[in-house]
Amino acid sequence: MYETLGIQSLTAPQAAVIFALTLGLAFGVLAERTGFCFRRALVGEDRRAAMGVWLAALAAALLGTQAAVAAGWIGFSDHRFHAADLPVIAVIAGGLLFGAGMVLTRGCLSRLAVLAGGGNLRAVLVLLVAGISAQAAMTGALAPLRVALGTVTLPLGEAASLAALPGGAPVWAGLLGAAALAVALGSGNRAGTLALAVALGFLVPAGWVGTGLVLQDDFDPIAQQSLSFTGPIAESLFWTVAATSIPAGFGTGLIAGVLGGGLAAALLFKSFRWQGFEGPAQTGRYLAGAALMGVGGVLAGGCTVGAGLSGIPTLSVAALLALCAIAAGARLTEAALRPLSRSFRASGAPRRTPRPQPAE
Repeated sequence: MYETLGIQSLTAPQAAVIFALTLGLAFGVLAERTGFCFRRALVGEDRRAAMGVWLAALAAALLGTQAAVAAGWIGFSDHRFHAADLPVIAVIAGGLLFGAGMVLTRGCLSRLAVLAGGGNLRAVLVLLVAGISAQAAMTGALAPLRVALGTVTLPLGEAASLAALPGGAPVWAGLLGAAALAVALGSGNRAGTLALAVALGFLVPAGWVGTGLVLQDDFDPIAQQSLSFTGPIAESLFWTVAATSIPAGFGTGLIAGVLGGGLAAALLFKSFRWQGFEGPAQTGRYLAGAALMGVGGVLAGGCTVGAGLSGIPTLSVAALLALCAIAAGARLTEAALRPLSRSFRASGAPRRTPRPQPAE
């Protein structure tokens, strides 16, 4: 479709960078205002409200994406989310690692990207380390591990999509969307907050339609993609150090936009503040969590946004499995860490640093 728009100054890949930058800016602002974060929805002190925000966004993403599929604008039959052979061990292991990592760093990658724009230097370091570890799993020293785990597959065939189950896509999209909306409406959030979350969710179908229809050029094709963070963070880091050798892509524009959106919202609403590490122990925990998220996101096929917010709306079984594994990893890690914090409090040791805020 792109060649019919008559734009002569930009190729489709160049236009995709600008499009991703726009999506990222919108995501950064909306995520900063709503506190959008899957970790908070699972183990945060305000988990009920946070889950309402996350599910409101998911409902919008799901219904919007499936409406675009029904209209014939996009399809996912050839997308990796719908591969006939599910790398089940890699997806489960990656999800568990990612879930553990986001508990250790007190935020999923999308939340940390927004916080980085707001002056959180801990989040900046996490993004850098996650990008390095993700690249190592994709093309570096950890690639053999990824390949080995990926050889264990479960043949699903057409059942790789919920659309192949009885009732088809309309029924499953309706059921999942209605359930998500019901929980969101009962979460105690204000209507304005849920409206912003819905607007954030509609960025997902915008991304799918933009890259899968509007920007498609038969002579210079681009990949169909939407919001995600594991791959784009690695891509952005690689482009930063080799910009003269490789062009910027969709992921680079997306991450730049999210950082810019987070910064703009923090400055506009006066929430910007510099934040650093409180000690060596915290630094080590965040570094370990960042490495786990980078590797885990690659193995699982995406993060809480890439596999969750963007993947589930495609009705992908692999995306559902990945998000469930991430949730399990987070809950298990939180449960394992809880006795340590209780032991510390019971010892009567003085608290040298302020209690971390749940949104971090």
